[in-house]
Amino acid sequence: MGLGRERWSGDDAGFWSRERTVALALFLLTTLALVVCFIVLRPFMAPLAWAVALAVAAYPVYHWLERKLHSKGLAAGVAVLLVAGLVVTPAVLVIQTIAQEAAEGVEKFQPMFTPEGWRAFIEKNPRVAGLLQQVERHVDVRQAVERSTAAISPGVMAFVHGSVRGVVELLIIFFALFYFFRDSRECVSTVRSLLPLSRKEADHVLTRLRDTIHATVFGTVAISAIQGTLGGLMFWWLGLQSPVLWGVVMGLLAIVPVLGAFVIWIPAAIVLALQGMWGKAILLTVWGTVVIGLIDNLLYPVLVGKKLQLHTLAVFFAIVGGLMVFGASGIIIGPAVLSLTVALIDVWRRRTAGGETIEESLAVDRPETAKTA
Repeated sequence: MGLGRERWSGDDAGFWSRERTVALALFLLTTLALVVCFIVLRPFMAPLAWAVALAVAAYPVYHWLERKLHSKGLAAGVAVLLVAGLVVTPAVLVIQTIAQEAAEGVEKFQPMFTPEGWRAFIEKNPRVAGLLQQVERHVDVRQAVERSTAAISPGVMAFVHGSVRGVVELLIIFFALFYFFRDSRECVSTVRSLLPLSRKEADHVLTRLRDTIHATVFGTVAISAIQGTLGGLMFWWLGLQSPVLWGVVMGLLAIVPVLGAFVIWIPAAIVLALQGMWGKAILLTVWGTVVIGLIDNLLYPVLVGKKLQLHTLAVFFAIVGGLMVFGASGIIIGPAVLSLTVALIDVWRRRTAGGETIEESLAVDRPETAKTA
């Protein structure tokens, strides 16, 4: 028995010493715990990502309130209310405006869908009549309408379910945002202590992440403002009603990755076509598709990549890939992951810049870490 104990604890015990076995078991147990935590938190990844983004972007406001109010909890509560006002108030105004205009549009075009109104519309637009005849030769219009009507109920239920889920996620965002504000210093200190980096290297990585989130958030706002301006200018050029209002609405909708300015200009183009203004409808469609739609994909990587000092192509794939993998929150997570990767590669490059191995660079870095810790 004594020999067995020496075999496990002695210096010549080989690779599977007791210390290494315990360390491996601890590593596997920690990995398993992290995987389970990820599974538990996965449904909340999107709201947590947005909460982190809002916390980083609005931290100067919270810091100013903390100095004035001399209370972390009170400053965090006021900051959350301010952020909620900036997010919720425009969203409510947009929903009210769209609902009001939709109701007025239905009331205005309802007579057209009566037999008499439809006949008058066909007589006024003979090209539409010819097009419908061509369509009816290949498609059973009545059956298609019946199928569309049957699909309305499930679509409405899905819309209601999505709306309820959106409200719940918004509440989770503001709930998490309060603690991200109040405990921001403790959160950063904990993350820094868990990173296997020196204090200087950890500060470099965290600063890179902060700059990435800043650039992503404010880049999104800038591009959305440009899209809203372009949409409003086209509405004004075409003589549509309330171009300033609809420009603001398109800009606000463009902030939401799932939605966009097309929610406004597509119905406007359809209305113009139904009124027989085919030239304006085609012009608005081309403008919305080519100019407003593509400027997001072209200009956003340029602005964000310039601020992050990253190549435009890399930022483009990070954004698009993030959206494909993580959904709407991918617009934050994608660039953040890319920036984190670049920062870590930069740490390795600096450690090995003098030609030494990683072990030698770590040995040299330990005294500096001990001093700055």
